Amino acid sequence: MDSPRTQRKKLYELLGRLPNRHRPTTVELLSRQETDELVIEKLLLDLNGYERVPAYFTRPKQRSGKLPVVLYNHSHFGQYGVGKEEFVQGRPEMQKPAHALALARAGYAGLCIDSWCFGERQTRSELDTFKLMLWHGQVLWGMMVYDNLRALDYLQTRDDIDPQRIATMGMSMGSTMAWWLAALDERIKVCVDLCCLTDYQALLETNGLGLHGIYYYVPDLLTHFTTAQINALIAPRPHLSLAGRFDPLTPLAGLERIDQQLQVIYEQHSAPTAWQLRIYETGHQETPAMRADILAFLNKWL
Repeated sequence: MDSPRTQRKKLYELLGRLPNRHRPTTVELLSRQETDELVIEKLLLDLNGYERVPAYFTRPKQRSGKLPVVLYNHSHFGQYGVGKEEFVQGRPEMQKPAHALALARAGYAGLCIDSWCFGERQTRSELDTFKLMLWHGQVLWGMMVYDNLRALDYLQTRDDIDPQRIATMGMSMGSTMAWWLAALDERIKVCVDLCCLTDYQALLETNGLGLHGIYYYVPDLLTHFTTAQINALIAPRPHLSLAGRFDPLTPLAGLERIDQQLQVIYEQHSAPTAWQLRIYETGHQETPAMRADILAFLNKWL
């Protein structure tokens, strides 16, 4: 069995021809807004050298000093105009208030960027972007992951952030991003994924490939990794996965398979309670119980 470091290197290499991991980055503050509870900075980040990346950084207004922070990954839902607005405005499939405010009320800062093809980055369609990148040896998911890893780099430059208390979370596409990021980068101390811990083989068994967007598919991935093997790279760091029993994007047989394997791995690390899979009587959405469990998990581990 290869070491976790070797496995992370292989997983990263599957993401295609990526920009230099250490290229200089810059940030421009576009605006700053305040409410009674929340400070919202709109930023423009140079992360990848191709196009600048709009982002929101938020923090609780009444807190000072170095804050724990959540790198929030927005979802897909086929709604390309939403992007990072989900973080500050919410969306019908999620609970109120929006996560930016909910996290601020719990004492956390947050950062959310527009992913490729979403929000203010709709320069071409997702499918056309995937095709063009493929011609250049790039993988759309790889470029998405790269941007979020560089966003993590940016967070560590801020003097109002505690670099030892960084979590990542998201729903749907954002869920997948959360567990990929946590698997690849040990600076992420806590991972919360909501409604998209999908076992690849179970998805094949249920003929569910069409349920996920083109961004989801990484060339040669199944030759090297299962979903459980990627998530094992997060251990022994705390990881909460929330799923809906009736969500076709995460077949139950696959969730059970992942859970069984990760339970063994976390036991081997003497951290059996740091991995938790919770299944709710719902579909592809965030319920009040899910929201409460997310905040309780962050409170315990972050």
